[in-house]
Amino acid sequence: MDFDELGRRGLVLLGCGKMGSALLAGWLREGLSPASVWVIDPAPSDWLSAQGVHLNEDLPEAPGLALVAVKPQMMGHALPALKALGGGGTLFVSVAAGTPIAAFEAAFGAASPIIRAMPNTPAAMGRGITAIVGNAAAGEAHLALAETLLGAVGEVVRLDGEDQMDAVTAVSGSGPAYVFHLIETLAAAGEAEGLAPDLAMTLAKATVAGAGHLAAEAGETPGELRVNVTSPKGTTEAALGVLMDESTGLPPLMARAVAAAAARSRELRDG
Repeated sequence: MDFDELGRRGLVLLGCGKMGSALLAGWLREGLSPASVWVIDPAPSDWLSAQGVHLNEDLPEAPGLALVAVKPQMMGHALPALKALGGGGTLFVSVAAGTPIAAFEAAFGAASPIIRAMPNTPAAMGRGITAIVGNAAAGEAHLALAETLLGAVGEVVRLDGEDQMDAVTAVSGSGPAYVFHLIETLAAAGEAEGLAPDLAMTLAKATVAGAGHLAAEAGETPGELRVNVTSPKGTTEAALGVLMDESTGLPPLMARAVAAAAARSRELRDG
């Protein structure tokens, strides 16, 4: 099933909060007709209401895809709205954190192709990254379609198994918060050295954003880029001596942070 066939069969979006809205906006930019989209959302935004999609209407009999974008705590209430679509004809894609494939197989049947996806918040700017993994009923065509749809808001990578999802959650799902905190702490350190708060924050934001863009687009690895900007006996080397300390620096701190996030993801998954 390709994008054109999906447009003919219809796409159902269950939940249209920040992530659902980002995805829908990306699909519409890519040329998907609003008339091909059915959205179920109990409190639609003004933006959503103005898009021309089918909003809280009866669903098509056999849509090509149903994307679940509700909060995990709302699953029990929301999933029954899609139960009639189960059985194999409709591909289900979930972007809900912490809800395993088994929960969707219980709701829609193991014969239904189901793909679990973990996007992150930069998707709102079209710069996200999403990891996907499917159940036994999800074939190559299903995964390719999911890649196309989720690629509207950034990069997409495939996992070898669902057991990797906790680590993905800890690295890229929660990762933007780590970077935001880096900006906060870098600006605070600048203030401590005498910069005005607004100037320190402007410098920190631009530095992190620019370095991230360079890391994404440059041919060198992040390690090579770090070496390139580090002059012997210079200021950067002095700072990296603190940050790269194997006992108290960033490597052990980041390892503990990611391990804590992954452990919490497993706790939430296992109930």
